[in-house]
Amino acid sequence: MRQHLGFLKASSAVVKVAAWIFLFFGMVGGSSLLLGLVPNNPRWMGIIVLAFYMFMFFFFFLIAKIADLLIKIVNEIKKE
Repeated sequence: MRQHLGFLKASSAVVKVAAWIFLFFGMVGGSSLLLGLVPNNPRWMGIIVLAFYMFMFFFFFLIAKIADLLIKIVNEIKKE
């Protein structure tokens, strides 16, 4: 497991960046739908879009946090 710590650190950072990108695009898309800037779509679709992208953000961020926790656990085991 110790030989994969670099991969875990890099993948955790990549997943966090992906989570923030999902949140940004969700906020932009959902707010544009809520404000009525997108033609031929009802405004209530903005709430669904916001909810979906927020779920994806929390899901990816949780995965990254679990990877960070795993890194800390492996480092603590290495010290002992």
